[in-house]
Order: sequence, then C-alpha cells, then structure tokens
Amino acid sequence: MSITVLCYEKCTTCKKALKWLDDSNIKYTLRPIKEQNPSADELKAWHEKSGLPLKRFYNTSGLLYKELGLKDKISGMSDEEQYALLATDGMLVKRPLVIAGDIILTGFKESEWEKLKAD
Repeated sequence: MSITVLCYEKCTTCKKALKWLDDSNIKYTLRPIKEQNPSADELKAWHEKSGLPLKRFYNTSGLLYKELGLKDKISGMSDEEQYALLATDGMLVKRPLVIAGDIILTGFKESEWEKLKAD
C-alpha cells in the first residue's frame, strides 16, 4: 500500500507522527502541505473516502483559521465552498494528513494510526 503523508516540517505533531512511522518501519512519501497544498478535487475525494465530518479537515488551532474567523463561517458554507477554501492554503488543512488507499487520517492519534501497520 502506498502511503502519502502531508505535513508541515515545523509542526511538532507532524514530527511526532513521522517518528512513529519510522519507528514502525512504515514506508511513506512525504508531501509538504504548505508548498504542495491539496487541491479542491483531492480534498473532496479524501473527505468522501474518509467518512469523517469535513470539519475534521480543518486546522482549527492554526493562526489562519482564527484570523479568517472560520469557526463561525464554515457552518454556512457548502462542501464545495469549503473544499475551495481549504485548497487556497495548506496551513488551513489539519495535519498530518495521511492518504493510504482507502484509509484517510487527519491529525495524529496513535490508536487510529495502528491500522497502517495492518498492511
């Protein structure tokens, strides 16, 4: 299974997640989320595959999220508008974001990431 991890090099959670992958001998391709932010089409496909609420794809603790006042705005936006918004800046997207076949993970929760060891 091919695993892609979108992350930000200065993010401590991303560093912890990459260390976990390395310690677990799980091979992955790294994609810098700030330089290669996901497209609206990618986000839509990942969201649909994940079964997660779209809100889980937002970096709600990020400065940009707070500066744009998104907490109060996203509930009035369509999914398509949200995909377009998220695609404008990788720093709006929750990270690390793992794409592994049908497995889509947002953030780093070791218990959720254990499923990456199955393959």
